[in-house]
Amino acid sequence: MKWFALALLSATSPALAAVKEIWWNITYVENANPDGLQPRRVIGVNGTWPPPPIDVTTDDMLLVHATNSIDQPSSLHHHGMFFNSTPWMDGAVGVSQCGIPPGQTFDYVVPINSSGQWGTYWVHSHAAGQYVDGLRAPVVIHPPKEAHSYDEEFTVILGDWYHTQHDELLKQFVSIANPGGAEPVPDSALIYFAQNGTYLGPIPGTSPDPVTGKVGFNENATLPFQPGKTYRLRIVNTSAFAAFFFWIDGHEMRIIEADGTDVAEYPIDLISITVAQRYSILVTARNDTSANWVIHANMDTDMFDTVPDTLNPNITSSITYDPSAPLTDLGTVDAYHDVDDLALVPIQVEPLPLAQRTIELLVSFDTMQDGTNHAMFNGITYNSPLVPTIMSEMSLGENATIASAYGPTSFVVDHLTVFDIVVKNSDAGKHPFHLHGHKMQLVGRAQDYTSDDPTLNPPLNNTQPNPMRRDTVQVPSMNSVTLRVVADNPGVWFFHCHIEWHLEVGLAVTFVEAPLVAQQHNGIPQFMYDQCQALGLPTSGNAAGHASATDLSGLPLGPFPQNNGWHSRGIGAMAGCVLTATIGMATVTWYALGGHISEEEMEDEAREKQEAKERRGRFFGLLKRRS
Repeated sequence: MKWFALALLSATSPALAAVKEIWWNITYVENANPDGLQPRRVIGVNGTWPPPPIDVTTDDMLLVHATNSIDQPSSLHHHGMFFNSTPWMDGAVGVSQCGIPPGQTFDYVVPINSSGQWGTYWVHSHAAGQYVDGLRAPVVIHPPKEAHSYDEEFTVILGDWYHTQHDELLKQFVSIANPGGAEPVPDSALIYFAQNGTYLGPIPGTSPDPVTGKVGFNENATLPFQPGKTYRLRIVNTSAFAAFFFWIDGHEMRIIEADGTDVAEYPIDLISITVAQRYSILVTARNDTSANWVIHANMDTDMFDTVPDTLNPNITSSITYDPSAPLTDLGTVDAYHDVDDLALVPIQVEPLPLAQRTIELLVSFDTMQDGTNHAMFNGITYNSPLVPTIMSEMSLGENATIASAYGPTSFVVDHLTVFDIVVKNSDAGKHPFHLHGHKMQLVGRAQDYTSDDPTLNPPLNNTQPNPMRRDTVQVPSMNSVTLRVVADNPGVWFFHCHIEWHLEVGLAVTFVEAPLVAQQHNGIPQFMYDQCQALGLPTSGNAAGHASATDLSGLPLGPFPQNNGWHSRGIGAMAGCVLTATIGMATVTWYALGGHISEEEMEDEAREKQEAKERRGRFFGLLKRRS
């Protein structure tokens, strides 16, 4: 397979590009205990956890040799990368690949040098919730010259942490015993730091758990500051569920980047960062070394159905000026607030094009016919197709332009079409939505998409000279957001909630982009088809593996919402019950009023019954008629 990766590198890489080649053996790691509360098995790389941070430049072509040494199919998704012309390298199982079979290797070619991207990203598994179990790491891409000046930088990794394996939690979550869909609440949270492709170690003199002892976590982690210097902190939320509120006691912060987009300095006192988002901030160190200062990362517990007594949702680490100085903790803040990302101004100007198409997506959750709780866009829950969608797009010929061929949760978008994705969140919770293969322009938000009040549901401003661009956006309850996308990246791109529990119960759709153009550049390598075959999965045809735009027999569908309300059979049954009850009540009333028969009629009726009884007895030889 390596020959293919090298051939692809030579075909797509400019002559001066450097190849950054890394080898990741995806392995289980036993007895990892980063929070110091409970050892557990995690998924790591090369026998260690956490997986190593990736640090590259815009001149690099990244080549990741990923060998799967665990007992289930795996994958790696380089979150936020475009993968222009190679969408099959995106790493989303069911969308861009079948998964890496156990014992096999997938060479991920990430064409950073031709993507025009830099900034803060991350890599994680996009298979079976494996990043919940630890398969996740930060990625930093450095341009030749940064848009902002600073003296030094660190990466701040945030994440929720579970003590129970993901597959066990998923069974509890998707269960008739959990019809309301309460998500698994994390057991704790983590904060740790990296610099120049290496994690920072624990504070000297501490005794962390040996399996993860080379990395400092939470109160055993600190950032070394020097007076007067300005630091860039790249904050990455790698959680499965939890959003965080982040701030530093005694220091001011200025946002300079969001999701790989450089922005004008934006002063702020607190960063709200939801799952999969990234922010860079500038922090200027104090001019004295008389105190060290606490870094706060508080989980947004409003997202949890319950907050267990055993959970400490507020984690801390520190900034150290002098190891012998006292640690200053100013406590909590008066109130939390979200980052107004509409107010961020990208440094590279991209005017807002006019939309040619609008796709509305209504978010909802419900208890389904099978008693479990699932998520839906427009009343339909997502199921992974049998054929990876990119392989359907490449193999269907002219039928590739027919959306129904990909199942009920796909949209086909023509090449270079400008389209709006309008997400309306009717659920009670907040949701972070991520689009693969693109950055989205944030055109507008509504605080109540059902309202006629323009202050709550303002009209779109299509004359914005340079709206904010990012790849992951949070949508609070009853809010909506309008995201504008240019379909300039032929392939198939996943759009989903990045809360892992919500993705696994179907809060996703796929955008099949410019299929006929994509077919002209089909370069899916043979080893990907071989890996599908090894997993027993089809590799051509529609979502169900048929050479048809309409025959989806065998495609997993549902579960479906409960069909509550009045239906024809129910109405008929109720009408029969009402009629029977009415007749019965009328009969009782009739008898009670005494208007039924006379005494003579009663005597005649009794005589007839007695004679009938004697006849039956004589017939059976039980009675003899007396003379």
